[in-house]
Amino acid sequence: MSEITMTSAAAATYSDVTALRASDPQAIDRAWATRVTRDTIRGNGRLMIVAADHPARGALSVGGNATAMNSRTELLDRLRTALANPGVDGVLASSEILDDLVLLGALEDKVVFSSMNRGGLAGASFEFDDRMTGATAASTAKARMNGAKMLTRIALDDPGTLATMTACAQAIDELAAHQLIAMVEPFLSSRIDGKVTNDLSADAVIKSIHIAQGLGSTSAYTWMKLPVVAEMERVMDATTLPTLLLGGDPQTAPEETYASWAQALEIPAVRGLIVGRTLLYPPDGNVEAAVGTAVDMVR
Repeated sequence: MSEITMTSAAAATYSDVTALRASDPQAIDRAWATRVTRDTIRGNGRLMIVAADHPARGALSVGGNATAMNSRTELLDRLRTALANPGVDGVLASSEILDDLVLLGALEDKVVFSSMNRGGLAGASFEFDDRMTGATAASTAKARMNGAKMLTRIALDDPGTLATMTACAQAIDELAAHQLIAMVEPFLSSRIDGKVTNDLSADAVIKSIHIAQGLGSTSAYTWMKLPVVAEMERVMDATTLPTLLLGGDPQTAPEETYASWAQALEIPAVRGLIVGRTLLYPPDGNVEAAVGTAVDMVR
């Protein structure tokens, strides 16, 4: 699949995107200004969001394939296939991906979340000092998006955590001032054999929720983005904030992954899914079928 043609597009092909970036960069602002937006909540209030902000943090692997996300055009193909499903409400991505998608007309009537902190590069010595190197509240508001997401990894033995928490608290306040959603993705994390690892035990996720939901001077616009772990009923009892479940890098068979999602989606406080690599890079390569399975669960 390549060079998919979309309606209401400033660019029909990826070559067009590059040409516009070179000769008419203002086309990006025009595309955002004229895009048909939508409210975050619609119908039954449940959301199906695809995510693609991993590459901006240097995380290009899917499962055992370290270079799976190397190709930008292939990633865009997969995203556009997912977004073409009317049951997919929208997308979370870094700024350059969102700019490509808006030029291609793929974000019409879709929920859009920007990605704020990509400074904690995968494998870096400063990975826990995850500063705001991506979107800002101001840029998110200017483009009339629905909100922004921030990764909030908490390592009790790494001083970079405090800088990350401070940046996230400020971003939450700035988004709230624009009445935009702050999607906070917390983890209790540590380095094991030199690699940053998230603690996915129920009690660790619960503790991370309590820390993250206390960031900022208001929680009025704060949502949670949480992993599916054991004892999700007990985990979700830790918050009253609207919550979307993340898919993460697939480590289990699709059937097992989907079953865990379906069970967690039965919890009333869970508002839907926000999934990236699991749906965009399924083992059988059939993005359309994987996205359709997730949409059926959410709907």
